[in-house]
Amino acid sequence: MLTVRSLVRLHLGPLDLEVAAGQCVTLRGRSGSGKSVFLRAIADLDPSEGTVALDGRDRNTMSAPDWRRQVGYLPAEPGWWADRVTAHFADWSACRPMAKRLGLDPAAGDWSVSRLSSGERQRLGLVRLLENQPRCLILDEPTASLDEAAMAVVEQLVAEHCEAGGSCLFVTHDPAQFKRISRQGYRLEEGKLVQETAA
Repeated sequence: MLTVRSLVRLHLGPLDLEVAAGQCVTLRGRSGSGKSVFLRAIADLDPSEGTVALDGRDRNTMSAPDWRRQVGYLPAEPGWWADRVTAHFADWSACRPMAKRLGLDPAAGDWSVSRLSSGERQRLGLVRLLENQPRCLILDEPTASLDEAAMAVVEQLVAEHCEAGGSCLFVTHDPAQFKRISRQGYRLEEGKLVQETAA
């Protein structure tokens, strides 16, 4: 279980949140409400006050790289630090089936990052994240640039991750997607979390 207690960052908080093993929790809110700020704080990419823990273990007892391996964060625009796609994967050949499932060309590993569309970058960012097998996924609008077919595969991959005992915090602006992927969610409003339940 991912547990957030009294988290304060910039104009947000204090915020409390729980995401249990096997659960996908959605997060909504207008643009600029602080969703990405909240996710980055959970991922330990920006300083914050409060407590964040995974299965009862405080993240302050772990190194930052160890925390981020277990709590995997996918930003709305994944970062790329090398020219070739394969340089961003430990074993691209092992990732090809997932990439193909997401509608990506199996040869995409040989491409230059500059050749990728925004949707290809988003899907490859998810493949890269899942390659590390994090226990908790923190996904910032992972389907924003995708067509319906690719969106459905992403939702299925998240469902499979949760069915295997993982957890997920999933940012979406789409009420229909909220109902498809989750029974519980939150809306970030004026720096506070308001709980929502899918109808």
